[in-house]
Amino acid sequence: MNHARNRSSQTRELVLLAMFSGILFLLAFTPIGLIDLPLIKATILHVPVIIGSILLGPKKGAFLGFVFGLTSILKNTMVPSALSFAFSPFIPVPGLDHGSPWALVICFVPRILVGVTPWLVFQGAKQLFGSKSAAGRASGMAFAAVAGAFTNTILVMGLIFLVFRQAYAVMKGIPVDAVLGVILGIVGANGLPEAVVAAVITPAVCMPLAQVLKLGGKSPSAGAEV
Repeated sequence: MNHARNRSSQTRELVLLAMFSGILFLLAFTPIGLIDLPLIKATILHVPVIIGSILLGPKKGAFLGFVFGLTSILKNTMVPSALSFAFSPFIPVPGLDHGSPWALVICFVPRILVGVTPWLVFQGAKQLFGSKSAAGRASGMAFAAVAGAFTNTILVMGLIFLVFRQAYAVMKGIPVDAVLGVILGIVGANGLPEAVVAAVITPAVCMPLAQVLKLGGKSPSAGAEV
């Protein structure tokens, strides 16, 4: 009986993992991944990774973060923009005739951590907000979502500043010493709305999915124990 229940739980987890991976590709290669706000377009690509982290645990969350990074490389290679050199080693860095392997670090490291940080924060938030009530669980999920969103924004932009400061200045046509201010402005202008969007969507999706995962009275993993 327990063996059958464990296999059923593992199957549910794999189905969710496949579903979230498919959603990431859908969001990455269609306009659905962007939400129009009054001043900017906020991406929601990090949201499936955050949800997967909370529900499935840090290992599967890290896998979803890897998929997030993979979609970033593919999109920036196939449909390059001015900043694509920071996300694809196949796009030449401004001022050079070749790309940089550091683009792989920027693509994968922050996104993999987006799949780990929310789970860690949610475990701590459950102690702070409590896990008995729906309001407490929802608050913990929202807090974890904000942490995940800022993990992505801060690490990506921070690494761009550390690694590609000169190239970024050339691309923008600004002095090198002005790059930090521009990047901090992006962190504030994009990071905050994206964190708010994640904080709204994550509990709304996680709460009903968590109930489904607990069918049978046993959560399928430590990550789904919400």
